Amino acid sequence: MTPENMVHMANQIALFFAGLPHEEAVAGVADHLKRFWEKRMREQLAAYIASGGAGLHKLVVEAAKQI
Repeated sequence: MTPENMVHMANQIALFFAGLPHEEAVAGVADHLKRFWEKRMREQLAAYIASGGAGLHKLVVEAAKQI
């Protein structure tokens, strides 16, 4: 998947959970990524974050640390 598409998808997940208390939102994003994203998608996300994570919602970055 293109980095732009990945960032858009991940940010949509973060926006869905953003209205919850912070810890619940992070946990919700992490759970969604674990349950619905394939391993290679999660690996691509981790590599993208390692290279700076430009444009990613902060909830995605925090959630990725938990998975």
